[in-house]
Order: sequence, then structure tokens, then C-alpha cells
Amino acid sequence: MPATGEREMTMELKGKHVAVLAEDLYEDLELWYPVYRFREAGAKVTIVGGGASGYSSKHGYPVTPDATAENVNAADFDAVIIPGGYAPDRMRRHKAMVDLVRDVFARGKVVAAICHGGWMLVSADVVRGRKATCFFAIKDDLVNAGARYEDREVVRDGNLVTSRKPEDLPAFSRAIMQAMSGVKA
Repeated sequence: MPATGEREMTMELKGKHVAVLAEDLYEDLELWYPVYRFREAGAKVTIVGGGASGYSSKHGYPVTPDATAENVNAADFDAVIIPGGYAPDRMRRHKAMVDLVRDVFARGKVVAAICHGGWMLVSADVVRGRKATCFFAIKDDLVNAGARYEDREVVRDGNLVTSRKPEDLPAFSRAIMQAMSGVKA
């Protein structure tokens, strides 16, 4: 039997559509954990790349994108998730990927970044005046882009959800699900 409040944490996401961004040198867990967790919750998950037919993780694990950022529309997604690793530095070189993040955010939909994923938030200019966290090595980048940095496992500021590292993935995923379900932060 779920503990009090736990039922709300395991929300059903049928009918929701999530984009998970991919590029070379992604952090394995930060891409695959959300992909499988959100599929398990009933969401449609689309892996969106910058244009290549496939990418390798930091540890060589392959991912094949379902679509390219140039061929998707922000209006079709309820959330976009940006995994870390070194992939975000490559993602932000693709205007279409940056535009997708910016457009999803502007529509009031959920934008979530973990670890080095904060680099995409900086490039999309969506952290100015917002609370956020990230991997400690890019803290200065977020602060210089106008974010109010907090060192916590997950920080949610409206439709923006951020986390620091793979160990934060359970809290990160719960916060994204809450945001997608309209639960107030």
C-alpha cells in the first residue's frame, strides 16, 4: 500500500508527450532513466537529436533519435528533458535544439535539465531570474546567465525543473511529473 501522498507521486501521464534531447557524449543514466520512467508512466517519449542518425554516450552506449529538432514542433510536447554529460555543449550548437527548448518554455510547458543540461538553459536564455541548480562545475555559467543558484537535489521554479547529478534522478523525475500534472511547486 502506498504511503500517504505517494499515490500523487506516481502520476499517470497517459496522453502526455515528452521530448528527451540527445547528442554525442550524453550521460547514460540521465537520458535513459527519464526515457524509461516516463514511458512506464504512460507518456509518449520522443528522443530528439540534432541531425545525426545516432549518438554515443560517455560510456559508448548508443541511442537512435526518433526525430530531429528541425522536424518537431514545440506545441506537440508537454515537456522537454535535457540530460547532461558533455552532450549539452554539442546540443547548443544546433539552433533548432536551442529554439525547441526556448519555445517549449515560452509556451509554459515543462523544461527540465540535469547536470550539464543547464548549458542549454543558458543558451536558450530561460534561467534569467529563475531558481535553478546544476552540476557544480557549471554553476558560474547559470549565475552569469541570471539564475539564482541553489545547491539542492532538485529545484523547481514554475515550469523549470533542474537537478545536479545522476543520484538526483528520482527526485528530478518526480518533480517533472508533478509539474506536468499541474501540481504546484
